[in-house]
Amino acid sequence: MLIYVLYLLRPRIWIFLLMFALFKFQGDVSSSATVAGSVSAGPLTGMEFAYIPSGNFLMGSLASEEIPENEQPQHSVEISAFQLMTTEVTQGMWEEVMGETAFENRNMDKGQGEDYPMYRVSWDDCDGFIQRLNEIDHSHHYRLPTESEWEYACRGGTTTLFYWGDSDSESVIDDFCWHRLNSDFVAHPVASKQPNNWGLYDMSGNLGEWCYDWYYDSYNGAPADGSALESSGSYIGVTRGGGWSTVPMFCRSATRYYISFILGAVDVGFRLVRSPV
Repeated sequence: MLIYVLYLLRPRIWIFLLMFALFKFQGDVSSSATVAGSVSAGPLTGMEFAYIPSGNFLMGSLASEEIPENEQPQHSVEISAFQLMTTEVTQGMWEEVMGETAFENRNMDKGQGEDYPMYRVSWDDCDGFIQRLNEIDHSHHYRLPTESEWEYACRGGTTTLFYWGDSDSESVIDDFCWHRLNSDFVAHPVASKQPNNWGLYDMSGNLGEWCYDWYYDSYNGAPADGSALESSGSYIGVTRGGGWSTVPMFCRSATRYYISFILGAVDVGFRLVRSPV
């Protein structure tokens, strides 16, 4: 009798099994998309985003480390999950969004090619790129990372001076970073060195990178929730990460610089955060 009932219900059983399989597959995809460092495609050629999990970390450096005071006081910050570009915005991406004319009007004498990072950009240049990208992709919102998001992502769960450890010897740092001693004072194609634990390339070298924050000369009163430091009235912004002109010791995860929002610098570029709309 049971066999006869199963025989009569076989179309429904197959439909149920198919729906279960589809549900299980979607669940697997959803869970894999929230694994630290898992990558999803962006709207531009070569643009990828790594999943950065939520967490708490100590931002900055201890006074005992004899590090610049603008990295102090070390403080706890709670970060919500977000997606961050695995590389700096490339010249190819810039051309795709901004047009060839805007690219050609810049002096790209420190390395040129579609896989090279975009440099000589001011904070306002980055904002212009972001506005156009948000017009292209209506399913996500794009922005610069906050300074605390940037450092958290750079560290990739580590507490050492660099995301590979504490050594700045050339025999170690050269595997991860383009810096003053190995770059020939030019930019290099993105992702040509090893990434950090969360699949992010060039966080400590190649170019310094714009953050969303205004610059303050210490972390006194800094937000503990991952948000940006807003207007200091100086029109001075923050860049993070060492560049091709940076000495190895200042490619540390906590190193920070200040720079005019308007002028930018030859060895400064940017990467983006995105979130679903």
